[in-house]
Amino acid sequence: MNITKEKIGDLNAIVTVKISPEDYQDKVEKAIKDQAKKAKLPGFRPGMVPAAHIKKMYGKSILVDEINNLLSESVNNYIQENDLQILGQPLPKEDDTEFNWDFNDEFVFNYELGLAPEVTVEFSSKDKLVSYDIKVDDETLESRIKNIRRSYGKMTNPEVVEAGDVIFGDIAELNADGSEKEDGIKATTSLRLELVDEKAQKKLIGLKKEDVVEAFDLVKSVTDQAQLKRVLKLEDDAELPKAKFKITVKNINRLEEADLNQEFFDKLFGADAVKTEEEFRTKIKEEVESMTSQDAERKLAADLYQYGSEKTAKLDLPDEFLKRWLKVVNKEITEDELEKGYADFAKNLKWTLVENKIMKDNNIEIKYEDVLDLAKQRLDAQFRMYSPQALTEEQLNQYAVQFLQDKENANRIFDEVRAQKVFDYLKTVITLDKKGIDYTKFQELESK
Repeated sequence: MNITKEKIGDLNAIVTVKISPEDYQDKVEKAIKDQAKKAKLPGFRPGMVPAAHIKKMYGKSILVDEINNLLSESVNNYIQENDLQILGQPLPKEDDTEFNWDFNDEFVFNYELGLAPEVTVEFSSKDKLVSYDIKVDDETLESRIKNIRRSYGKMTNPEVVEAGDVIFGDIAELNADGSEKEDGIKATTSLRLELVDEKAQKKLIGLKKEDVVEAFDLVKSVTDQAQLKRVLKLEDDAELPKAKFKITVKNINRLEEADLNQEFFDKLFGADAVKTEEEFRTKIKEEVESMTSQDAERKLAADLYQYGSEKTAKLDLPDEFLKRWLKVVNKEITEDELEKGYADFAKNLKWTLVENKIMKDNNIEIKYEDVLDLAKQRLDAQFRMYSPQALTEEQLNQYAVQFLQDKENANRIFDEVRAQKVFDYLKTVITLDKKGIDYTKFQELESK
């Protein structure tokens, strides 16, 4: 067998594989004999089918399979032995070559390769990013405490509507003269007052059961159209009417906040872990600070990715090759989808190349334990969403091992570990400008 490489520019190459009969004949003969032993054909006892008969019936298909196996193994070995840094996978070059697939033929195959560019992106103390220190202000703390108390609170049905309540009742679309529209929207539904703007809420606060509000401008009062369609029980693609509505109150729902007592504290933290309101507030503040710290880390990671991506903007890729490869591995993708999504794909690929270089240059390793630990963290968080009872370490380990047996899951977690290790390393290299910020202002910053 002879394998040669012709470089086409800096980012593309053609690998030519020449296969002689002596490279494949023994493999083909062995495959034919193996199949003869397993074959069950009419007129022959099991395992007694002559190899010549198998060769006559299935020889060409066996030859094709063995040549393809030999090609795949040979090209992959050639890439590894020559330390070729490729992107995607080798693609068979389209040509007019046709084979007779005879058992004494010499075969020549050409493969296109997309080569990874040389990564010259470097980071140093001259690179500067803002690292936010999020302050837990009183407003944020009180909001968190209120949400927790409501989560453990109870539903009541008061006589009079107050701010924050939910009105349950009948809604009917009106004509311009105030009469009910015969074929208009009619629904028995729930309306959360927090969806309604402050000015319009005043028309609802103070209502009692069986009270009626005429000509209420729901469409104008509720700015979240998706939520309004749910209230009116419309399809997502339906148009909202330019009309007013009559609202008839049938019931009032109010979620009362849980009392700050020992029963509540025990539900949250376990028996006697917290005994006073002061200890409760301290615990919640610690929890919020932990959450905001994670938010700040995510913001820094996102900013670092964006900053690094700008540094890699001039890094060239074998774009045309990669587009052809993407079409091969994603057979359902359309040309329009490919063109629209390629820029993001290329941006992520360039950053991955930078990550790999950083890992290699700084001898940063990823061990199986790192991947297993992160898988356990992800699964633990997922289970806690559905059950307050935490899994044992043994159960979590068992689920994580099973989870990682799926190649797609394993690759995703591996990529997360790599990204985290590179992020942790770069934090020690670049200059971080520490900046304090209130949580509400940080949220505004994130929403931009």
